[in-house]
Amino acid sequence: MNNRAATIGGYVAGFALLFLIWHFASQFLVRSVLFPSPFPVFERAVVLIEDGLLQEAVLASMRRILQGFLLGSALGIPIGLALGSFRPVRLLLEPWTEFFRFIPAVAMITVAVIWFGIGEESKIFLIAYTTVFVVIIATAAGVGAVGKDKIRAAQCLGANRFQLFALVALPATVPYILTGMRLAMANAFVTIVAAELVASNDGLGKMLWDARLFMQVEDIFVALISLGLLGFATDRTFRLLIRAFAGRFNPTM
Repeated sequence: MNNRAATIGGYVAGFALLFLIWHFASQFLVRSVLFPSPFPVFERAVVLIEDGLLQEAVLASMRRILQGFLLGSALGIPIGLALGSFRPVRLLLEPWTEFFRFIPAVAMITVAVIWFGIGEESKIFLIAYTTVFVVIIATAAGVGAVGKDKIRAAQCLGANRFQLFALVALPATVPYILTGMRLAMANAFVTIVAAELVASNDGLGKMLWDARLFMQVEDIFVALISLGLLGFATDRTFRLLIRAFAGRFNPTM
């Protein structure tokens, strides 16, 4: 309980320091209408919440992020396991992985809109695209990092190939998979903004785009703060779920 209170207190103090530095910079360093202090931004956030606009944008973006993230992870984990476990698969698919992972999701926006239109499918595709390669690389690295001594010990105990994979390689790879998923989640937040800037009727990216067009600087900062807080909350939630359901595989413990 004390550890939890200390953690929450540290988070609160950290955010308070961030906003204090922001206020100081806006009042004494920049002093521009294009860089407002936190107070008018918070006031604007309250107005948007009362109108229901901020909640609508947050829910739209988070829905797309989670759908694309889960799809990309569901594809990336088995591909990464196959890549790391079987040399023929690695020789066949590694060029694909190395080729596509260096094409940024932003560059694929036009292709996604052409293929799927401006509906939800294009945004989910982009999130899955930016997620899948991070998860593949992390998972394959985890399989490659399994200690030879563990494999030999299992073989000495009579383990067959399936048991080696299910009881030795897979559990040892789980921390790498979870780390890859956490990194991929950050990519998903970056990509959703770009996707919604180009083709969307709602979401935080659309809010940023509209605010830029009409020079509503407070709205821009509200969207940025919302993205940061959502990302922070999502990562903490992810860590709590890992601790609750896969505690012994938690890479952060």
